Amino acid sequence: MKHKLVDLIAACPKTELHLHLEGSLEPAMVFALAERNGVTLPYASVAELQAAYQFNNLQEFLDVYYAGMSVLLHEADFYDLTWAYLQRVHQDGVVHVEVFFDPQAHLERGIPLATQIHGIRRALEQGQTELGISFRLILSFLRHLSEESAFATLAQAEDFFPLIDGFGLDSSEKGHPPEKFARVFARCKELGFKITLHAGEEGPAEYVWQALNLLHTDRIDHGNRSLEDPQLIQTLAERQMTLTVCPLSNLKLRVVQQMEQHPLIQMLDAGLKVTINSDDPAYFGGYMMDNYRALIEALPLTTEQLHQLARNAFTGSWLSPEEQQPHLERIDALFAAFQA
Repeated sequence: MKHKLVDLIAACPKTELHLHLEGSLEPAMVFALAERNGVTLPYASVAELQAAYQFNNLQEFLDVYYAGMSVLLHEADFYDLTWAYLQRVHQDGVVHVEVFFDPQAHLERGIPLATQIHGIRRALEQGQTELGISFRLILSFLRHLSEESAFATLAQAEDFFPLIDGFGLDSSEKGHPPEKFARVFARCKELGFKITLHAGEEGPAEYVWQALNLLHTDRIDHGNRSLEDPQLIQTLAERQMTLTVCPLSNLKLRVVQQMEQHPLIQMLDAGLKVTINSDDPAYFGGYMMDNYRALIEALPLTTEQLHQLARNAFTGSWLSPEEQQPHLERIDALFAAFQA
């Protein structure tokens, strides 16, 4: 039965709402770009770099993640990175992506924002034309940096507002609560942008409350630790706040010790609007179908729960209802045929 459920999900149109473009930088591409750009890496081979992809926590991952992105120097590099991701997820039936990029990590290396955005957008637009993958581009602020740095980055982004669809907050969560950036995101909202915030991955449930009540987020990225607070669970369920959960990421970063312990079913049973995403697939061992497959194999997910997950990804996206409708109809038809 489980393999039939995997096949069913594989046939469904999918959207990814939690993907860091820099986190799709595969080891082979790291070395190819390093050679192209004359960058010396602290690893002797692709295999040695892959061996470094063993993390005990979020910070250990981030150390390798920021080292890897040192090979991204030119517009062509950002294009190649994004295009490789789109080609890969096209194989998984992904038809819409809402992707993050971390401009501050590149700006501090002297890479202009124009270089980053033009390379990424060129690939995204090509993906829409050639692969039928629609998109939203989300500029993420790094929470381990200062509020001043975020404001400075927002100011630099002003010339590119027509090319940006929203703003996010990521990087090391511990010790960097959402409230640290309340004024930055208030400004983003004033400018008419949607926002989505990492909260409740390694940080406490309190960070999710802050994201909701102080920053008025449109979406919560991760949110696993919301389960520690019954009142928060109720609030998230009542508001139908979308949570972009990343199962293989949770396993790799030891948020859960084994996939059988993943709280996905508990979240669904609590009425939470959960979606499935890959986060940083090159580092965490899998893209969209890898995440679905791991969940289906490890957890007693019902057909109805999988149907809900597939729908949540679209209704939780920033697509208009009109844009969502044909995908939702396709999902409903596939599940109806399966259960007939």
